[in-house]
Amino acid sequence: MDSASNELPLPVAARLRRPGWRDPRLLAGIAMVAASVALGSWVVRAAQHSVPVYVARTTTVPGQRLGASGLTVADVRLSGADLARYQRADQDLPADAVALRVVQAGELLPRSAVGSAADLAVRPVSVPVTGVPSEAVRAGAQVDLWFTAAVERSATSTGTAPVPVQLASGLTVADVSRPAGAFAAGGTTTVHVLVPVTDLAKVLGALATDGAVEVVAVPGTGG
Repeated sequence: MDSASNELPLPVAARLRRPGWRDPRLLAGIAMVAASVALGSWVVRAAQHSVPVYVARTTTVPGQRLGASGLTVADVRLSGADLARYQRADQDLPADAVALRVVQAGELLPRSAVGSAADLAVRPVSVPVTGVPSEAVRAGAQVDLWFTAAVERSATSTGTAPVPVQLASGLTVADVSRPAGAFAAGGTTTVHVLVPVTDLAKVLGALATDGAVEVVAVPGTGG
């Protein structure tokens, strides 16, 4: 065979061409870069739009004064209706501001929980408890009040006992004064409860009558 006929044609090297502006790969790269820049700008703007809001340091109960000692400030990112629900720290609180409802420790201070003493429909009442109250009875928790009349001698001789009567339900505990030190043994614990004005006469009347007023904790309300 002729050697010339055995020679195969050499492949032609393809020339690399610069991608044009209409190249899909170039357009996709440009879009990705633009999206990254836009996302970074949004993150920076969102961080700059944080708003200072008041936060309760400890559990706050109705009637308690709202001031720097019981509040701290946290920067949060809220907007619109969410932001309108809470008390901003860059706006002054009224000089006579008090809590109108329980605000748990660490909770953002709602605007609806801020008012004046004139807005309160409850009054603090001290209820002495001879026994040891449940650990659930603490500031911010809710309790029911029950009254048991004193047992009369005639009732004891016949074997009957007075039936407890509920005075009020769902009352907020403002404070608990427990005996300490040398007075702890056999001392009397005083539970300070916030009684609605409509139930005030009934509760005060029971406390002035021979008998016992019991404080019963409502489970799951102690924060």
